Amino acid sequence: MKELFSTIRVRRQATRRTAMAMKYQKGTVYLRGRKVKMWYGRYTTYLRNEEGKEVGKRRNVPLCPKANTPKWKAEQMLHALILKETGVPAKDSSAVATESVTFRWFVEERYLPMRQGSWSPAYRKINTYEIHHYLIGQFGRVPLEKMGTFEIQVWLNNLAAKFSHSVVHHCYTNMRSILHMAKKQKFLAEDIGEDVTMPQTKPVEKPLMTQEQILALVASIQDLHDLCLMCIGIFCGPRSSEVLGLQWKSWTGTTLVPYGTVFEGEFYPGRFKTRASQAPIGVPEAVRPVIEAWRRACPDPSPEALMFSTFGRGRRKGQTVPHLGKNFLRCRIRPIARRLGIPDHLVTFQVMRRTMGTDLQHYGTLKDAQGALRHASIKTTGDVYMQSIEASVLDAMNARTKEILSAWKPALLPNGNEMKEGTEGSSRRDGSSRGAEQLSQLGPSSEGRVLVSA
Repeated sequence: MKELFSTIRVRRQATRRTAMAMKYQKGTVYLRGRKVKMWYGRYTTYLRNEEGKEVGKRRNVPLCPKANTPKWKAEQMLHALILKETGVPAKDSSAVATESVTFRWFVEERYLPMRQGSWSPAYRKINTYEIHHYLIGQFGRVPLEKMGTFEIQVWLNNLAAKFSHSVVHHCYTNMRSILHMAKKQKFLAEDIGEDVTMPQTKPVEKPLMTQEQILALVASIQDLHDLCLMCIGIFCGPRSSEVLGLQWKSWTGTTLVPYGTVFEGEFYPGRFKTRASQAPIGVPEAVRPVIEAWRRACPDPSPEALMFSTFGRGRRKGQTVPHLGKNFLRCRIRPIARRLGIPDHLVTFQVMRRTMGTDLQHYGTLKDAQGALRHASIKTTGDVYMQSIEASVLDAMNARTKEILSAWKPALLPNGNEMKEGTEGSSRRDGSSRGAEQLSQLGPSSEGRVLVSA
């Protein structure tokens, strides 16, 4: 009897020591609990004993509470657990019959894992939500082989009658990309999304701020921090992620050089929307004294410090963190705008950027607007890439800014001094030698500046 127990013990130890066998499985998700419902996962681990025979052991593990967690998300958690413990993916195309593959399974197990690595945090959040909400919400349970071009096109046409162009276009491009990948990975015999076309959508309203509204808003801001941030947003045209991520080393005296972007209060150094977004942001002469005044008043003007920061909350309590763009506008700027009769939907960084791009067409060329907004291309000129002339870009920005601010006497600068144009090298478009100068990216240039009189 002792020899028998000894043999069993040795076999068990040998079984634990051997490597797991390769088994593809997806496991099962189920609910347990009376007062508090929990998602549990059931799967099998496979071991080999000393004789080389596979021995399966069933495991039941808690995953997460049922509240606010759909079943598909619990299944994802189980698949990740299976991969971590067994080293084998929960599902594999060689182990899953093609006819049993649903649209949801392919998107969650193949498309998103392969594509998300190249997406920025902002794009990942928005695009993943839209894929789950619109695409999987409509076709999630449909077997991939049962989907057809007709059904997809009708669905897109119905979306176009209800939603904006951006939503419909995202659904259109995502669906075509998913089906193209399914064809390349042999889940589909042909690319059924190839013949899907983009339907016509409702025209999208693109509001702009008037010059009177801009001047009234800027003249009513009493906080120097807020004034500086809004002047950069209105007259320099950066994206919200760029302006909120500016550091003091970005300020050269004539330009603002971005070193990273901000998303949901987190700073991501070296990450930009496009390559053209890394170009310096031109600063009109009338805005430079405002930036200098804020630099002198800023509690931390060190090179690595953020130009515009706030205090952290929760896990980041006590830290200096970037602003949340929506919170800053809602709490600091929109109350002022409401008193002036300016609608909330006009007080966004996107509207400020669009307004600047539209206005610059009256003060410079379309290429000047492209250089100021740092776009990679212009569709209206046939996507022809051209190096913009920085001096003419700044001339256009200066002309627009000076016309709007001609009646503004800022009270926040030292001693309430009024800004007025310097006598040397004033902004002009007269074809003089200054028109050929390049805007300095390293520090204050020798071109005309706006001076603060004593």
